[in-house]
Amino acid sequence: MNWLCFITSLPTENATLRQRAWRALKSSGASVLRDGVYLLPDLLGNRTLLDGIAQDVLSGGGTAMVLDTLEPSEADFKSLFNRSEEYAALLAELAKAAGDLTPISVQDVLKQARKLRKSFDQLSQIDFFPGQERAQAEAALVDLEGDCARLISPDEPHAAVGAISSRSIADYQGRTWATRTKPWVDRLATAWLIRRFIDPKARILWLKSPKDCPKDALGFDFDGAAFSHVGAKVTFEVVAASFGLTEPALQRLGLLVHYLDVGGVQPPEAVGVEAALEGLSSTITDDDQLLALASAIFDGLLTSFQKPKDKGAMP
Repeated sequence: MNWLCFITSLPTENATLRQRAWRALKSSGASVLRDGVYLLPDLLGNRTLLDGIAQDVLSGGGTAMVLDTLEPSEADFKSLFNRSEEYAALLAELAKAAGDLTPISVQDVLKQARKLRKSFDQLSQIDFFPGQERAQAEAALVDLEGDCARLISPDEPHAAVGAISSRSIADYQGRTWATRTKPWVDRLATAWLIRRFIDPKARILWLKSPKDCPKDALGFDFDGAAFSHVGAKVTFEVVAASFGLTEPALQRLGLLVHYLDVGGVQPPEAVGVEAALEGLSSTITDDDQLLALASAIFDGLLTSFQKPKDKGAMP
């Protein structure tokens, strides 16, 4: 294992630089050996990170250097990066949130779950030597997100186990597709995906109960449907994978749908899209009309995601 030692002396008169360097080193997960001396494993771009901090310090009139470091035989550098206490604190917050979860409090608990997801993601990024504590925290977080989703949508399908079968778009033309009424993001986005990329003349049926699904219809997003959750993937992602729809913009849209449906890593567009869809869902009672309006949102997102990033554009 290679290690990196960051040694710095910051000018006392430049408080802004001192604060910026301190925050950068803290967020990097570096261990403090003594005042002005920090340690990181030479992993995951840490060298580039420390080189950038060093350059910033030097530009601000301080001194900084990044040194390759060997671990003394009697030392245990890995123990300096034990995140057990942080995971224990996170698990305690997850347990409290789970205990507070009721049909009345579900929206508040969901907001808390999303904050805890951010905390978990930040912690896992600096957990250079993950152990059982990380797996335990992630499992508890997934459980909480799933419990929230099931309270919000009681008929939310359970994830199936197994591989996703490949399908041919040519075999799925002019079909009737069926899903549960009062659709939320996964069902809305999947219906949009079907009509936009798979079956332009698809007829969408809205079912009061999955039991009402006609035998000749292709069900989606309910237990026993032709297309539903598989493993960690929500229905939108499963349908896209089934039909080989691997365009990067669709993959990015899939991440957004996944987060809004069952949680996970929050994309930057999530808050705005969720607010727009919630507004439509609370005012539009006709499912076909709701799909038409939501489809305009998905069309706009797809177009935005397809645009190449202009590196020269002003922020």
